[in-house]
Amino acid sequence: METERATFGAGCFWGVEAAFSQVKGVASTQVGYAGGSFKNPSYEDVCSGKTGHAEVVDIEYDPAKVSYAELLDIFWKIHDPTTPNRQGPDTGSQYRSIILFHNAEQEAAAKEAKEHLGKSGRYGRPIVTEVAPFREFYHAEEYHQKYYMKCKPR
Repeated sequence: METERATFGAGCFWGVEAAFSQVKGVASTQVGYAGGSFKNPSYEDVCSGKTGHAEVVDIEYDPAKVSYAELLDIFWKIHDPTTPNRQGPDTGSQYRSIILFHNAEQEAAAKEAKEHLGKSGRYGRPIVTEVAPFREFYHAEEYHQKYYMKCKPR
């Protein structure tokens, strides 16, 4: 199986990871920090708002089973892309809506999807999702990984 990567930030990474981990064709997910310039940040560093990083989910997926376009559709559905630096009760730049593309095809697809969604009339406000190149991913602390599964009632 040849896999590809996708990286999205859509608020608190716990719920975002839970949504993507259930998608057929997603081989693995991990939560962490990306989009900023601070090296090796901790959760506390990112929460300070001074690192430039967002909470993100890094996804390894099989493009023969799920396309990048399908992952983008899920991304748009699981959060409000019109609220800058906020999702639900979570506020701060670390909760911003962000797509970190890994190649030119992902960049084009993300920008086209964002434009299409903006013109669709689905939202009464502009789409503020940042589309930026993937640079570096910093793995979040272990207690954040698969948090939804760890805390799910049995």
